[in-house]
Amino acid sequence: MMHTEIAVIGGGPAGMCAALAAARNGARVTVFDREKKLGGQLVKQTHRFFGSEKEYAGTRGINISTLLKEEIKKNKLIDVRSDATVLAIYHDGVITFEEGKTYNRLTSEKTIIATGASEKMLPFPNNDLPGVYGAGAVQTLMNQYGVVPGNKVLMVGAGNIGVIVSYQLMQAGVKVEAIIDAAPQIGAYLVHASKVRRLGVPILTSHTIKEAIGENFVEGAVICELDENWKQIPKTEKKMDVDLICLSVGLSPLVELLRHVECEMRYVPHLGGFVPVRNENLETTVSGYYVAGDASGIEEASSAMIEGSIAGLSACEALGYGENIEKQKMQYIQELEILRSGIVGEKIRTGLKLLVG
Repeated sequence: MMHTEIAVIGGGPAGMCAALAAARNGARVTVFDREKKLGGQLVKQTHRFFGSEKEYAGTRGINISTLLKEEIKKNKLIDVRSDATVLAIYHDGVITFEEGKTYNRLTSEKTIIATGASEKMLPFPNNDLPGVYGAGAVQTLMNQYGVVPGNKVLMVGAGNIGVIVSYQLMQAGVKVEAIIDAAPQIGAYLVHASKVRRLGVPILTSHTIKEAIGENFVEGAVICELDENWKQIPKTEKKMDVDLICLSVGLSPLVELLRHVECEMRYVPHLGGFVPVRNENLETTVSGYYVAGDASGIEEASSAMIEGSIAGLSACEALGYGENIEKQKMQYIQELEILRSGIVGEKIRTGLKLLVG
């Protein structure tokens, strides 16, 4: 049976920052990630980040991942367990995980769950045809493996991910026939939407996909308009000549391990679904278990990094390590409030109010 002071489950932006924040203040940390390398979604994000200098504003996600991994590698207090899938957390606190082909167990004094999120899908006829992808899968194919998934794409979803991936597809030579969204307004930052609009890509709001066309693979798609009640309007169907349908319709927090420890959960649609109740230290209702990143509610990677740092500092402080941790935490909390300010952060602020209400 192995033992660590702080276990961090998930090696994405939140998990890496949690590990670094705790280790910088003297705690021994073990990081688990099911992939062979740390980085999470950062390893496929080629766009430059917003935010403050501390959150690497102006730096591409892939480069942020490299910077964080290099710092983790240099820190002797951090033990990285890659290619390691955490299977369960039992009632006695034992964490079981499969590392490669080996089954192991570990106990920890504090645990930070930063497991991220999974992509949502849409029900429509032929949505199981080859050529229907989630946006994350398209990013993985292109930005990690250099594979262009198609020639002409219909992007379903005009949030930040959908618009950013559309631009990345165009950079790879793929023609984006249209970006559609069921909502009456786009959810993406205008700076991202403006880039694709300037390149001639139509963004159609109050539209949805009605069906995919094809026998053995995608050969087209049918879209239609929606009324104010989100119902399909008859005789507004339009056929699109595409061989790729990319779905960017939201993410769901991965909270299975949080359910294992039986912390209180609430359904908050503004945050992506079921999320754990937690305090300002990001500690859940079960003492010693913290949450950060998309597992706590769907946001941008910059917010995930800040939450990871807060959770890492909180766990470290609870163990009696470090100096001026409260001051460090307050700086991160203030940065998070700035990121969530304005119209862009209204949805998150509303969700957080429902979570504590």
